[in-house]
This record gives sequence, structure tokens and C-alpha cells, in this order.
Amino acid sequence: MSSRTAARRRPVTRRRARRRKPGARKRAALRRQRRLVARRVLIGSAAVAAVAALAVLLPMTAQAPVCAAEPASFPVAGIEGWQGEQLENAATIVLTARERGFDRAGQVIGVMAAMGESSLRVIDYGDWETAGVTNPDGSRTSSIGLFQQQDWWGSAEQRMDPASSAGLFFDRLGRLTGWQELEPSIAIHRVQINSDPQHYARFHADAEAVVDALSGACEVDG
Repeated sequence: MSSRTAARRRPVTRRRARRRKPGARKRAALRRQRRLVARRVLIGSAAVAAVAALAVLLPMTAQAPVCAAEPASFPVAGIEGWQGEQLENAATIVLTARERGFDRAGQVIGVMAAMGESSLRVIDYGDWETAGVTNPDGSRTSSIGLFQQQDWWGSAEQRMDPASSAGLFFDRLGRLTGWQELEPSIAIHRVQINSDPQHYARFHADAEAVVDALSGACEVDG
């Protein structure tokens, strides 16, 4: 083998290019960039945590109590969907109950009853006009007002007046022995003598929210 051939077959050793280390200025810039990224990640995580905490707390925020005797203090947005005239009628029911010595449980029952009967509105028609409902003896029902009370409850004027009709309701509830031990819807059923004993149960939570919201202290003049 000639020396020329051996030289051709001899493996050639390549030198690896040395990686240059970044200068001090560049290293400082990289460190600043890393700190900036870390800071942004930390701020983003804190913002996400804050939003999550707010989402948990908002549903737990209760309506601030207002004075039942001062309609101007009622929240414009309403309480659980009940607003304006409805809240004013609920307040009348609550105040009437208080005058007759009924505590929160009785007040809730009164508001529940009116929610279930008229959606807290004073209406001059009843089940006969809307659904052709008759009494057991076949006569037309004559229910009107907040509590949809028939002729034997009182005069049309009494039944169409929120305070008077509420008074008629609480007079009968007070004569119902052991009403405090009954389920609220059952107690109302015993007073109203409606066809479905559980009809009012769906309004229990709303009635509690409304009554509690109307439990604020009222300013005393003078």
C-alpha cells in the first residue's frame, strides 16, 4: 500500500466548534426576561384565584335588610325576582303579621300564601275566570285579591285591600291549632282550603328571602 493511499484512507478528525458563552450583558438580560415571565405567571395565577374566590362568594351574598315600612328603601332589582308592587304587598303582609304578634315563621307563611295565590298582586279575578273552577257545590268560585279569598271571607273591599285581606288570613291562621308544627304549605292549605296541599311549598325559599330582606330596622323620626 502506497503512502499516498494510506493518507487518503486516514480518517479526518473534525474539530467541534466551541459554543461561546453569552457576555455579562446578555446574561443579565436573560435573567431579567426570566424574572418578567415568572412575575406574569404569578400575577395570572393570583388573578385566576381571585376570580374563583369571587365566584364562590357572590352566591352567598345576602340581600341587605331594608325597612318594610319604607318602600323607597326596597331594592329596585327586586328580591329573588319579586319587585315593585309585589314587594310592597309582601311588606304589607309582614307588617300586618307583626301587628298581630306573628313571628318570622308566620310572616313567611303569609307571604308564601300570597305568592301561591296571586303572585303577590291584588287581582280582581280568580279561578273561575281563569280556569272555570267551581266550588264543591257547583257554584262559581268568587276568589279575588292577594289571597284569592271568596265571598265568605269578607266584603270585596276587604278582600281587595292588601292589609285587610292579610288580616283575614292571619285571623284564620291564628285559630288553627298547632299551625307552628305543620309544614308551611300544609298550614296554608288548612287556612285556604285549596285543592293541592303542597301547592305553596315551591315558594318557601323565596318567601324566606323576602321576609328576611324586609326585616331591617326603620328610622324613627324625632
